[in-house]
Order: sequence, then C-alpha cells, then structure tokens
Amino acid sequence: MPWYYKNPILHADYADPDLIRSGADFWMVSSSFNHLPGIPLLHSRDLVHWTLVNHVVPRLPSENYDRVQPGKGIWAPSLRYHAGRYWVFFSIPDEGIYVCHTANPLGSWSEPHCLKQVAGWIDPCPFWDDDGRAWLIHAFAWSRSGIKNKLQLIEMAPDASRLLDQGKIIFDGTPSHPTLEGPKLYKRHNEYWIFAPAGGVKRGWQTVLRSRHLHGPWLSRDVLHQGESPVNGPHQGGWVELENGESWFLHFQDKGLYGRILHLQPMHWQQDGWPLIGEPLDETGKGQPVLNHRAPDLPCYPQEMQTSDAFLSGQPGKQWQWQANPRSDWLLPGSPGLRLRCAPLADKEGTLALYATPQLLLQKFPAVRFSVTTVITPDFQQSGDEAGLVIYGERYAALILCQQQGRLLVGLRHGWINDRGGLTEQLLLIDDVSGCAVAELACDIGYDGIGHFRYRRASHGDWQPVTPPFSAGAGKWVGAKTGIYAASGHNHSAGHARFTHFIVSSK
Repeated sequence: MPWYYKNPILHADYADPDLIRSGADFWMVSSSFNHLPGIPLLHSRDLVHWTLVNHVVPRLPSENYDRVQPGKGIWAPSLRYHAGRYWVFFSIPDEGIYVCHTANPLGSWSEPHCLKQVAGWIDPCPFWDDDGRAWLIHAFAWSRSGIKNKLQLIEMAPDASRLLDQGKIIFDGTPSHPTLEGPKLYKRHNEYWIFAPAGGVKRGWQTVLRSRHLHGPWLSRDVLHQGESPVNGPHQGGWVELENGESWFLHFQDKGLYGRILHLQPMHWQQDGWPLIGEPLDETGKGQPVLNHRAPDLPCYPQEMQTSDAFLSGQPGKQWQWQANPRSDWLLPGSPGLRLRCAPLADKEGTLALYATPQLLLQKFPAVRFSVTTVITPDFQQSGDEAGLVIYGERYAALILCQQQGRLLVGLRHGWINDRGGLTEQLLLIDDVSGCAVAELACDIGYDGIGHFRYRRASHGDWQPVTPPFSAGAGKWVGAKTGIYAASGHNHSAGHARFTHFIVSSK
C-alpha cells in the first residue's frame, strides 16, 4: 500500500546533507562545524524516517579546536561507498581537505587524513570512474581563497591517499550562478552530472550540470526553485536512486534560528535527459518543493531522532555535542545520571562568558515548539561554581544554579554577540534556594524561538516562572541549540553537578 509523507522530513539542523544507498540501507552525513563529535551519520530504511547512529570524527585534528571556533570546523561532507568501504570527504576551511573511511559505518572510522593542506578549498566530493581512475571535485570559499563561484576537478589516487595534479577549473558560475558550491559528482547513462547549489543559503536554488566528458564542456540547468512554495532556498543535497529506478533528492531549507532543516523531493528524469526535482514550476524544466507526497516505494520504517536522555550509563547519547574538542575530565564517572565537572568558564574579551565556553553539552532544536526539562543535583565547592540549562546561539541564555558567598542561588545568565562582534553578557540573580538538594529547570520554546524559563525545588511543588522571556537566535552557520553545562569562575574547582535526565517534549 502506498503511504505519504510531509516535508520537512526532519525539522532539525542537519546542514549540507549528502546521502547514499547501500542495499536496503540509506546513510546520510551533514556539516557539524565546530561541534564535536563531528559529522553525524544518520540511517534510514525508507528515506523519510531517520535516526542518528554514529559520528565520523570524534575530535578535530588541530589544537585550534581545543577552544571554541564558531562557524569553523567541518563544512559540507560528502559520503560514498567504493571498494567495500564507506568514504567521507570533508573540508576544514582554514586547514584543508580530509578523508575518513571504514568497512563498518557503525564502528570506528579511520583518523582524518589530510589530502591537501590549503585554506579555502571546500565542499569536496570524490568520484571513482568506470576506468578505475579517481577524481575529486570541490568549491572555494572566497573568505579564505579569494576565489568564488567556481568548481575545480583534480585527479586523485584510487585509494584516496593523495591528489595527483594541481586541478583544473571546469565550471565558472560567476555571471550566472553566484555562490556556486557544494558539488556532488555522479555518472548516469555514460554522462557526467554535477548537482550544485547556487544563489546563497537563504534564497538560492539547485543547479545541475551535464557533460559527456569530465573536463567539459558542461551544460547547466536550474532545476529547483522556491516557486510558489514556502520553502526558501531549496538546494544543497544529494541524489539517490532506488533499486526500482525511482530517484529522490534530499536538500535543506535555511529556517533561521532552527537551522537548516531537511526536505525530501521526488525526482524524475525527463525526455530531454534532464532531471525535474519536486513538482513542475514552469515550462523551462524548473521544479518547486512538494509539501506532501507519496513516499518512496519502500516499506515504512517509523523511527524517531534521539532527543530525551536518561544518561543511564553515565554518558551522553549520540544527540549531544561539545563546542570544541572534548576533554576527558569534563565528565566524571558515576551513574545513574550525568556528572559534569565545573570546568572553567571561558575568558572572552576579559569577560567570563558562556558563549566561548567549550564544555557546553548541546543538541539541536528538534521542532518549532518544544519544552526541555532537566533535574540538577549540585555539589558545588566554592563561590563561582554553577550549572544550568542553556539555550545557545549568538543570542544565548541559561537558567542556572550558582554558589555565591555560601548561598545557592537561581540565576539567569544571558548574552549576545553584537553586530560588531563584541560580547555582552549579564547575570540576573532571581532566588535564594539555599538548602535545596535537587532542583528542576525547564524552558518552553514557542513560535519564533521565544523561550520561557521556569524552575522548582526537587520534582514537586509549584513551578516558578522566570522573567524576562528570552528570544533565541541562531549560531554561526548553525541553528540554536539547547543543553546543559557545569562551570566555574575559577581555573580549578572540585565542584560538579549531576543531571538526572534531560526530557524533550515537542508540541
């Protein structure tokens, strides 16, 4: 029996997705920027329902990422299966192009191997041709390379150990395709195809290039625009073909503070050989996104993305990421619950601030409207120790328990990065809860990211609302996140906090 789905299929920030089919399994990766572990790996059996099963990169191969680097880190990975192994290529735009591989995507991946140490080469995608030769295509970041709107092709060793030449620009989109990037290279019916987004994240479109020869000449057609739909900037993703010949295209939509959420579009190959993505928009072959559609001709395998966490093993689940390369001493042994050490707050511009604090443990916003609740048992040792529930972006706020001069207080720490890049942060003290052994903190996120914090002693009694409300904001290239942390205003503290659970309830 046919079944139907609604877009977005995943209302969470999985930017720059790429996917493959391996037998009956579908695998997807996405950008992770400075959040670690990096490159989330998602799995599906029906292309509609996904779950997070692994991360490719436990930590970034540079000490630069031992501190918070908003917007940097891993950009636009690509995923392929070749010669019995899964391959992920990615760029760290200030460092170079890297590759990891594995025979088992659910196990450990190889350490990142640097194919090219260079700034500004981004969005790499490998391609193994029928003659055994291997290639790499990539785009450029103007901010690092001084080059933009161009795609470069380089021959690569078949084992992906090294690049074999200096590369050649095979397409220049400067006059017609501004911000051309994110290329994905395929072969179909003895023709080469490049799927590449253009026009920018918020208002862009999906372009497809076509050629009989890898080095061109390449013909181009814009195949997916917003059209009359509410889905702005539908582009940057991957094409996958089912065993029955059906084609589908997965892409993102930039939704501001919610990040880059995922949509699935039907894709049809037309009589002229070009693909049509979504539903027809006009006579030129352009498509526009569908909001409801018949699902892929596959059995439905319902599953949900991980959000809530009981921390039963004393470890965070796969949905959690740190803000920088993790340190082993951020987590203390012991369960049930999660014990976080009061590691130092970061010093940014002479101010101790959450924004640059690496040990924030965060996960993506899961829906337009939702609530989060956590229970904290503090074991603070000195003034300046604190722990709390945080909503994080370039505008951020945290409802906290903190110790000051022998008293246990509830406070609201909030801040923002202004248009000049400067940091402003304030701490408002709300209530004295001295003698409280356990406290429950919560936040209700409504439309447009308006959040209302509340708290109560232990898990009973009346909830106390916190004013003022908080307006969440996106981070650097990422959506807003929510999570927990423990910290101290001192370089050394023996304090910690135990988080019994973290409950997420979508509305």
